[in-house]
Amino acid sequence: MQNTTEICPKCGSPLKEPEETRTGKKLQRCSTGSWNAQTRQTEGCDYVKWLTDEPKLLDEMCPKCGSPLVLQVTRTGKKMKKCSTGGWDREQRVATGCDYVEWMNGSTKPLDEDCPLCGEKLVLFTTANGKRMKKCSTAGWDREMRIPTGCTYIEWQKD
Repeated sequence: MQNTTEICPKCGSPLKEPEETRTGKKLQRCSTGSWNAQTRQTEGCDYVKWLTDEPKLLDEMCPKCGSPLVLQVTRTGKKMKKCSTGGWDREQRVATGCDYVEWMNGSTKPLDEDCPLCGEKLVLFTTANGKRMKKCSTAGWDREMRIPTGCTYIEWQKD
C-alpha cells in the first residue's frame, strides 16, 4: 500500500485531514499546528494549504477560442466562467492559454413593486452566493468614491 500522506513543507510533519471553516472554505493544516479561536492566532506550525473545488465543465463555449468553458470558484468564494484552456504558470508568473474570464456577479429580475422611498420600480437581486434582496432599480455603487448612488432602499429576503 502506497503512503499518500502529504508532508508540511515548513517543518516536515504530516498534514492533518482536510477541514472546513465556518464560512465553508476548505483547508488542510500542519499536524503540529492548530487555530486558537480565543487568541485568533495559530499555535505551533502555521502552514495552511487552501483547498479548492475542481472546475465544473459547462455546456457553453468560449467566445474567444471556441473551447469549452468551466465554472470555477476562487479560494475566497467568488465564481467565474473561464476558458478551459486558460491557466497560470507559477514559475514565470504569467497567464497561459486563452485568457477569457467572466466573473459571476449575480442576477437582477424586475419586480412589479414600487420603492417605498422614491416611487421607482424595485428589482430582485440575487448575489453570486445565492443571497437575495429587493432593492430600488435606481440604486448603484460608485467604485471610485466607494459610496452608494441613487436610491438606497434595500430589503434582504429571508428564504
